[in-house]
Amino acid sequence: MAAIKDPRPCSIADTLALVGEKYSLLVVREVCLGNGRFDQLVRNIGAPRDVLAARLRRLVDAGILTRRAYSERPQRFEYRPTQAGLELEPVLMTLKEWGDRHVRGGVDLPMAVEHICGNELVPVVTCRACGDPVHHEDLTAHPQAEGWTVKGPTAA
Repeated sequence: MAAIKDPRPCSIADTLALVGEKYSLLVVREVCLGNGRFDQLVRNIGAPRDVLAARLRRLVDAGILTRRAYSERPQRFEYRPTQAGLELEPVLMTLKEWGDRHVRGGVDLPMAVEHICGNELVPVVTCRACGDPVHHEDLTAHPQAEGWTVKGPTAA
């Protein structure tokens, strides 16, 4: 089968182009946990230093992280999430919950996240308008990109 010349326009694909590279979301995880120094990131993620440096540059350039010097000699930086970076945190929590259930089977979980209410966080996606939890069967997609339907392009 030949590769599609112009795949479906998609915000998911656009987002993955920014944060879908190996280690990128783990960098955001660590920075949101308060571990924004390069050596902390190397240790906690396990990424090769050159790869990690490239991911950090990309995340800063995309406006997901900021970089601030904390030492002049030697020059060293720490990374912090921007508002856009903080808005990825619920995505990370949802991925964590999915992994806890479907990858780890609910056993030997490596981390619990406590909500301000004192209970363990179990993220749920809800509709902003009605507040109801989102279920697959309640959703209807309406493609907005010209020339596209849910099934694919209108003209081949």
